Amino acid sequence: MTRSKKTPTRSIEGGLPRHERRFRQMRLEVAAEAARIIATEGQHNYHAAKKKAAERLGATERLALPSNVEVEDALRRYQGLYGGLAHTENLGRLRGIAVEAMSYLEIYNPRLVGTVLEGTANEHSRITLHIFAESTESVIIHFLEKGAPFSQEERQIRWYDGSYLTVPLVVFEVQDATVELMIFDPVHIRQPPPSPIDGKPQRRATLTDTECLLMESHPPDLLAEPANSAG
Repeated sequence: MTRSKKTPTRSIEGGLPRHERRFRQMRLEVAAEAARIIATEGQHNYHAAKKKAAERLGATERLALPSNVEVEDALRRYQGLYGGLAHTENLGRLRGIAVEAMSYLEIYNPRLVGTVLEGTANEHSRITLHIFAESTESVIIHFLEKGAPFSQEERQIRWYDGSYLTVPLVVFEVQDATVELMIFDPVHIRQPPPSPIDGKPQRRATLTDTECLLMESHPPDLLAEPANSAG
């Protein structure tokens, strides 16, 4: 009887070698743990969350960390599974406060950006607005004239050519929520900065856009009491 010739087999699933499948699985696990850290521990920096997750899971230094896009996808899944009504209500509250703050700052053509716009905000998230003014001083004078308390910060963001742009911030509190204003030159109203998630032009929402977003997700009978505007 002729023996059938055995064909060498490789550990392949979906055309990928075992080490590649293991590599991808670890990336998914790190992304999931980073998402949990962001959702529950008040960490806003994706890179810091990824490093912390990799350390907890024992991922080796040679193992590439997941991309910010992978972490954001994992964060959406986490919030969808565990956020429930509390996440929905908090997001609606923050968007409502954003509408009030944008109305208060309408002379600066405010645009909502970041987690409150994208729907991944949690109870630790700031409401981030881009505003456009000839100078930081004009914004500060506006707050001083209104008698509204505020603080000043700075943030470096990476631009499309690889350089870094230092952006002044004015930060204030509204109903236990922190609102940060990133102050750009008026010319930048037509050129959004790169998204820290995927490097593409950052998505922005006008006041009207934000009002529509709020109404779509929270019908009038479900909206919380209006937030008091700053000052």
